[in-house]
This record gives sequence, structure tokens and C-alpha cells, in this order.
Amino acid sequence: MIEKHIILEDVDPVVFYGVNNVNIQMVKALYPKLRIVARGNVLHVIGDELEMCALEENVEKLQKHCHKYNSLTEEDILHILRGERVSKEGSDKVVVYSVTGKPISARSENQHKLVAAYQENDMIFATGPAGSGKTYMSIALAVRSLKNKEIRKIILSRPAVEAGEKLGFLPGDMRDKIDPYLQPLYDALEDMIPAQKLREMMEQNIIQIAPLAFMRGRTLNDAVVILDEAQNTTVAQIKMFLTRMGNNTKMIITGDCSQVDLPRGVRSGLTDALETLSDVKGIGFIHMDKKDIVRHKLVSRIVEAYDKKNKEKEELRKTE
Repeated sequence: MIEKHIILEDVDPVVFYGVNNVNIQMVKALYPKLRIVARGNVLHVIGDELEMCALEENVEKLQKHCHKYNSLTEEDILHILRGERVSKEGSDKVVVYSVTGKPISARSENQHKLVAAYQENDMIFATGPAGSGKTYMSIALAVRSLKNKEIRKIILSRPAVEAGEKLGFLPGDMRDKIDPYLQPLYDALEDMIPAQKLREMMEQNIIQIAPLAFMRGRTLNDAVVILDEAQNTTVAQIKMFLTRMGNNTKMIITGDCSQVDLPRGVRSGLTDALETLSDVKGIGFIHMDKKDIVRHKLVSRIVEAYDKKNKEKEELRKTE
């Protein structure tokens, strides 16, 4: 009789153990010669050596399944312990799985182009209207790379453009002041990484979310770095950001050139970068439009209405 500790490293124990611990209870029932006690992310196991080896091997398989699909069911456990291959339908087109096990994949032609450009380029500019999925899909690609151990960290950034209120007058410390600007990035991550695991990754700086100003002076290696809302950067800011790129790093820059919130007369860094870098080899450019909008159907209609209004204004200006 031997004793071992099996550590669950890449999965959220809550997901692995199942609702009301149904998964771990099933594992216990399938290994009657072992005494298994689950505490946190550690399985304390005492019992027969041969059965212990079999359990270790199968726990590794269960972890891999749980890590990939963000879910583990009793049916999955039975298939895996029988040595049967578990594969979800259409999994070859899935970028990553949500915390509920729902597949996240490209849903429009230009989103498919973004996925392809990510494989072919180390730097990608993805522009388009609100709701076209450019930020969400970019974060999904970053999470996939992290899960596949192709990189060591994800860094997400946004310019903190003030709208109405000055940062200094907002309540709380610096984290409280900047969090509202970064909330859309948190929302996407919470869709793709279980809550407890996400907290651990942020505490260990595996996932970092910071305003653009915090990028100055850094060299970013072994990472996927995403700059969101890049239309609100100045020319100097985006140049500073792009030159942070280090070894084994991919950068995705997203934004909507029609929604610039910079002061009047200040040129958008995104617009300038698209013009300046258009012929640089190794950079991918994906331009999304209202056909790519995957939010509520009204969002597409709203974007169309504003586009129509802007065109009418432009035509009126030309006739004056």
C-alpha cells in the first residue's frame, strides 16, 4: 500500500470535481481499491500500487480534456477511463471553448480571415465597427495560444481616454480608476477561463491587463499582446506600443477608425499606423464591416444608420 499526492495543475478544481463533486465521486467508485480525498487542487490517494498508476494516468487524461473543453461530464469520464477518444463535433474549427463548454469559433468571413492571419503573421491590425468580434476573437486566439503553451503570458491593453470625468476625480485607488476602461477585456476573459483559474493567472501575472501608459519601457517576450480601442491612441503612443515587441510575441491591434474620442486636431495613432505600415512585410490587415457584426441585430442597423448619416454630411459638405 502506497500514498501519493496528485496535483491538478491546468484546471479549475471546481470544474474538474463537478457539481456537488459528482465527478470525483464517480472516479472514487471506479477505483474501489483506492482511498481518494480531494482537497483544493490536490488529490490525496492511498492504496494499491497498480491501481494508483492507472489512476494517475487517467487523471492526466481527464485534466487534458477539462483544460481543452472547460468542462468534464460523467459521460466524458466513462469514455476516457475506457480508453475511448472523446472529440466534440466540429472541434477542428473551434478556437477555444467557453467556461460553459460552448465552442467559440469564427462566425463571419472576416473573422475567419483574422484566425488565418494570426497563423501567418506576428502582428495583425483588425479594424471594424462595434460588435464585429475583433476584440473577442483576438482574446480567444490569445487564450488558445496560452492553453497550447505556445506563449507564457497574455497582455491586454487599452488607452484610458477620459470622457467627461478626469481620472483623478474618480473614487478609489489607481486600480479602481482604470478598471472601468478595461472591463470589456475582463468580460471576454471571464467567458473563456474559469473564475478561480483566471484569478490565479492574474495574480501570477500570466494574464496582465493594463492601460497603455504602463507599457512604456517594457520589452514583451513570449506573449500575445492585444491593444484594444487603438483608434484612441496618439501617433507617439502607438509607435511606443508597437516597438515593445519582443521574441516569440504576437501583437493584435484592434480599433474602429469611425469612433475616435481624441481631442479635436489630434491625429489617431491607428489611422496613422494603417497608412505608415501598409507595405511592411509580416503584418496582417483585417478590415471588418457591418456584415461581421454578431451582436444583437439592432447593432447592425444602428451602425448602418450612422454610416448613412455620415455619408449625407460628407456629400453636403462637398456641395457647399
